[in-house]
This record gives sequence, structure tokens and C-alpha cells, in this order.
Amino acid sequence: MPDLFDIVIAGGGVIGASIAWRLARDNRRVLLFDAARVGAEASSAAAGLLSPGTEFEDPPMLDFACASLAMYPDFLRDVQADSGLSVEFRRTGAIELEAAPRPGSRPLAPDELRSLAPLARPDAAGAIFFPDDAIIDPAALMTALRAACLARGVCIREHSPVTGISADSEGATVSGARARCAVLAAGAWSSGISVTVGNQPQALPRAFPVKGHLLGYRLPPGSIPVTLRHDHTYVLQRADGFTIAGSSAEDAGFDRTIDPEIVSDVRRRASALVPALAPLEPTSVWIGFRPATVDPAPSAGRVASSRLWLAYGHYRNGILLAPATSGRICRELAAALE
Repeated sequence: MPDLFDIVIAGGGVIGASIAWRLARDNRRVLLFDAARVGAEASSAAAGLLSPGTEFEDPPMLDFACASLAMYPDFLRDVQADSGLSVEFRRTGAIELEAAPRPGSRPLAPDELRSLAPLARPDAAGAIFFPDDAIIDPAALMTALRAACLARGVCIREHSPVTGISADSEGATVSGARARCAVLAAGAWSSGISVTVGNQPQALPRAFPVKGHLLGYRLPPGSIPVTLRHDHTYVLQRADGFTIAGSSAEDAGFDRTIDPEIVSDVRRRASALVPALAPLEPTSVWIGFRPATVDPAPSAGRVASSRLWLAYGHYRNGILLAPATSGRICRELAAALE
């Protein structure tokens, strides 16, 4: 009996959904599983920073991230065309205060800093500017990706947790569905899925959640026209004035509790970066589980000679790295399916 699907994907975050959509555009038969709803976890909780230069110091990863950012206009154009939905994407640029120059940046004179970011703290001792950095609305992106998947014929099974994947040199089985290939893209939950290759347990890079708090404010649109960063704090603003401040990093497992002390700390740091935030109460507070691994680079590629691919461990840069990661995985899958 012929396989019903070409590829089965476990995990419907931005990475898994991007892979599913790209494969379906190439007329592959795709089944996408998600334990909840496509995009419901870390992908929609993200702030939406697309900032390679402030996120990566390792040259190969920096090059990969810059290439992914360069792919975004075409990637997003096609997602919007297939879904019929619009997604906010803007090249705002990003300013990092009190930082040494990095690749892709240039120093800012004090008058330039005041002109580009009038609400930034006035006593900053120098700043650098990344003119190519951008922001995106991750929740809108995930809504559009889900619609694009459906428009291209992806079979989506939501509220369907995957507990095991078995793979060999001929194909893979995921939750009873047999396919020619499979992709494990379950983010921070990837290590909760047992994997066998050739009927033997397969050890994979461990994935674990890094919990982060984010705050939302309402400010006049255009009042923070450029993303601001200092150390581990950032502030960005959407076109409608919704302003996001972050973040924190906690090894707390899958604890969804909002911690008032951490919220206070993020508020303090954000107010130091943008003093206009100091008298304001956040209109919303939320958390997300960033998918981390011990290795700073994502786990992305084929498992030995099996028909299983990994695509997880993007930590806080899954949104940024989605175009390049999905492109790479889809090219490898296409070659395997020839």
C-alpha cells in the first residue's frame, strides 16, 4: 500500500508550520500534528525581534541568521498571498545602548540617537545602530501560516500530542501515520517524544524550556520608532502603538505562573531604557517557553541515515530563523524524496 503522506511533522510552531507550508507548496502530501493549536505556544508569545547582530556572536550562526532575515520579504509575501492575511513586518532598525560596534552596525552620535529614539534614556554613553533589523507580529504570522498551510492542502491535526516517532531507512511512523519522512519540530517539548531508529531507542539533543516574561504597554503610535536594547532588556513598538518590553530567562520547567517579582524587574529595566514607561502600568503580561538545547545552535538536520529530520532548539530566535531553517530542511527532504 502506498504511503498516504510524504512527510509527517510533529510540532506546529513557526518552524514546523513553515516547513509544512513550504513542502505543500511543492505539492508534497503533508500531515502536521500539534499538541494544542498551531502556533499557540512559544511562537505566538514571542516579541517579534528580527535582530541577528544582537543575538549571535558565532560567525556561522550570525551568517545564517542574516541570511534568514534577508529572506523575510519574499517569505512573508508568499505566506500572505496563500493565506489572504496581512502580517505586520517593518524594518525599524535597532539601537543598542552602551555597546561596542558589531558586524552590521554603526556608531551613533548623540544627536542621531536623540533623533532616532527621542524616548530613549538621555544619559546613554554611546550607542550603535543596526539599520537592517526588523520587527514582526508573531501571532499574526502564525495565524497566516496556519491559513496558508490549509490553503495549500496540509492536513492539520490539532490537540493531538505526539508521544513517539519510529523511523528507519525506508520511512517513519508518527502517531500511527506512516510517511516517507518525518520531522520533529516540537520546540521545548521535543524531548518528551520518544524516538526509535531501526527499532532501537535514539538519543537526541535534549530540548528544555526557558521561561520568559514579557510586558505590553499602550503608547501613542510612532512614539518609539526604532527598537531599543540594552544588555538583556529591549523595547519595541508595533504600528498601532502596542509596546513590548522584555525579557527574563528562567529555568522553571513548564511553569506558567506569572512571577510578580520578575515582572517588577522587567518593568524597572524597561523604564531605565525608556523613562516614559516608568509611570505606566503594563496593560498585559505573559510568558513563553523558549526551546533551548545545550548546544547554542539549533538541532536541524537528518538523524543518521534514517528518514527523520530534527528542527528544534532555536531558543529565542525561532521567528527570525524560520525562513532559513525551513528552506534548509525542505531542500534536504526534497533530495531524500527524489
